[in-house]
Amino acid sequence: MYPDSTSGPAQSFSTASDRHPQAPRRDFIKSVIYGGLAFYGLPAFARASKPPLGHVVVVGAGFAGLTAAKYLRDWSLGNLKVTVIEPNPQFISCPQSNLVLGGSKTLDDLSFGYDSARRHHGIQWVQDTVSRVEPSSKQVVMGRGSIGYDRLVLAPGVDFNYALLPGMPGPLPALPHAWKAGKQTLLLRQQLESMPDGGVFVMTVPPAPYRCPPGPYERACQVAHYFKQHKPRSKVIILDANADIVSKKGLFLQSFQGAYAGMIEYHNNSSLLQVDPGSLTVKTDFESIKADVLNIIPPQLAGSIAQQAGLANVDKRWCEVDFVSYASSAQPEIHVIGDSISAGLPKSAHMATSQAKIAAAAIIDLQAGQAPNPQPVFANTCYSFVDDQQAVHVANVYRYDPAKKSMVSAEGGGVSSKASAQEGAYAHAWAQNIWADTLT
Repeated sequence: MYPDSTSGPAQSFSTASDRHPQAPRRDFIKSVIYGGLAFYGLPAFARASKPPLGHVVVVGAGFAGLTAAKYLRDWSLGNLKVTVIEPNPQFISCPQSNLVLGGSKTLDDLSFGYDSARRHHGIQWVQDTVSRVEPSSKQVVMGRGSIGYDRLVLAPGVDFNYALLPGMPGPLPALPHAWKAGKQTLLLRQQLESMPDGGVFVMTVPPAPYRCPPGPYERACQVAHYFKQHKPRSKVIILDANADIVSKKGLFLQSFQGAYAGMIEYHNNSSLLQVDPGSLTVKTDFESIKADVLNIIPPQLAGSIAQQAGLANVDKRWCEVDFVSYASSAQPEIHVIGDSISAGLPKSAHMATSQAKIAAAAIIDLQAGQAPNPQPVFANTCYSFVDDQQAVHVANVYRYDPAKKSMVSAEGGGVSSKASAQEGAYAHAWAQNIWADTLT
């Protein structure tokens, strides 16, 4: 119904190699395309002589959805028609968005247009909001019409469960969570700038699993870094609903107890019993704390369209999938990728793009009547900045285990020994590379 519509001009994507010729973007992209075929498994189809394979609709153009759309087109050699439905005019990166709070990045640094991916890969584009999915008729219903599909890929990210926040029945403009990079990130930064020196920033961490990045402990470090430079008498209080720091514990403790000693307070097992938005006060089992800036990060669950489609069948929060193809256990012709799935794995951008490539290869095979790769393998890396220069990382390799029907840790990976500027340089290079792979 919408051949290739959008509202407003598309913005072009500029990578580090566009601005700095020494960065070999083209070499990197070649390594992703050709090396990735071996890593994820080249679809058995991948022959230009085959007939058209049908129409795949992708809902959501974040890291997962846009990567899936790109590789569905490329690896099918153009024999799959791919339509992306995305309400936003721009791609805004959650990775590195905490650096906007710390002051070393701007939101413009993290904002890119979709035009390059659309043009280079022949992706049909609809800028609209999906209101519902009708699996029985294979229709996606939007604000301005509907569109049919042979297979559907849902990449809706996360939604927020305010029912678990007593006193806060829904999102409040004055309390930005900034967990989806954009206007709320700017508002939270403005609140930090307006806070008096000697004030208190209180951040709540929901029970795992949750989307990361942006990561809560990185955010605490970035806010503390800003305070150290501009409001040195201020304090950061982390109220973590989890029993302990969920990721990179030792590395974050080095910063909490080192560079930010006396400025960051970490409280574990601190589930919220009550939120008073008017007084910026929160109550836990142990205490009541008043904030000058209050950052409530709500508990999370699969994106709303996955819930509407009846795919959130794990604890009514997350979507169960077959990890060989990412087909939903509830609707096998709907594939779910990214943050919405139940996997016991990080909900990261790197993970989302890895899942997208496996799903793309599997969908091409399935549409061609072939069996997908039975043992996919992928890696995940997650960087966190502890100030404006230094970063830390954790990395792992995952392999499909047929007996467990899940992705399990394989040999490889590792974790930083300490934060360093060299790791910070690696983190920036990682971001440039994943943006280039997704957006060009």
